[in-house]
This record gives sequence, structure tokens and C-alpha cells, in this order.
Amino acid sequence: MARSGPRLVLLFSGKRKSGKDFVAEEIQSRLGPDVCAILRLSGPLKEQYAKEHGLDFQRLLDASDYKETYRKDMIRWGEEQRRNDPGFFCRIVAEGVTQPVWLVSDTRRLSDVEWFRDVYGDVVQLVRVVATEETRKRRDWVFVAGIDDAESECGLDHGVTYDWVITNDGDLLSFDTQLETLMEFVQSKL
Repeated sequence: MARSGPRLVLLFSGKRKSGKDFVAEEIQSRLGPDVCAILRLSGPLKEQYAKEHGLDFQRLLDASDYKETYRKDMIRWGEEQRRNDPGFFCRIVAEGVTQPVWLVSDTRRLSDVEWFRDVYGDVVQLVRVVATEETRKRRDWVFVAGIDDAESECGLDHGVTYDWVITNDGDLLSFDTQLETLMEFVQSKL
């Protein structure tokens, strides 16, 4: 018997410090980890990069200066991998996931969107998380040339139609209202 696959795949995109992980974790906390899996495309990228460069994988996962030291080269290295195989990291992150709802918290490129749509079709929805520059700065974002103007941050700014846009500027009432609307949709797919 063939594996049924996910009932819903939400692909999250947004600028650094917009709150993509926060939104994904909030949805997972409401649904529970048995129903909802958070997939991070950066996970297998960072793991392989750490192996090849003799770095601490766990420290590359957190929001530390350590990660920021290697971010630019990691992006360059990841781009090389994607040029050779656009679905490389997508396949790794989706392998063995059994929950009916998947939240890909760090979708950054059109090739990521295309891979998930090609493989999972109509169950894929795109979610853009937005926050003003001022809000992102309060979250310790600082513009870095070669990172914040690179494809890894700007690849989905244009040419994509989002199914959902979540504004995450710190207005909890507005945020909760937006999230509740999305949660109703998610529940309808279960």
C-alpha cells in the first residue's frame, strides 16, 4: 500500500527576523507534534555544511553569532548544491515525515516552492510572514550586504502568489486573529 503523504503542506517565507519560526511553532503548539511537523530546509544544509567544514552543527542551528560568522559561506555552498540538484534539501527534509500537516518554516527559493508543488500538488499552500523593518530591528536584525540582498532572503519577494499573509509586528490581537483564520483552514484539511 502506498504512503498517503501529507494532507497539508504550508511553505513559510519571509525576511530574517520576521518570525517564520515563531508562527510555525505557534501552529504546531495548537495542533500538537503528532499532527503537525515543522520541517526546516536549513537543517540538512547546516548539517552537511558542518560536516564538510569541521564545524559545530548544533551551534549553526541557533540564532548565535557563531551561525552569523558562517552564514554567507553557507549560503554560497547551499547555492552550489541546489544548482547541481534543486530538490536536494527538500527531499532530505521530507524523508520519513508521517504527520498529516507539514510546516516548512524556511522556504527561501522558487526552486523549493516548485519542488513541493511538483511532488505534493494541491496540498501545498504558501504563507508569507511579514514584519516592518522597525519590528525586525527590535528583534536584533541588522542589514548585511550579501545576505539580506541575496536570493536566500529575496528569492520569493516577487513572482509568487501567497495563499496567506501573516503580519507579525507585535500586535498580539491582530496576530491571533490572522492565525485563527489560518488554523480554521488547517483544521478543515484534517
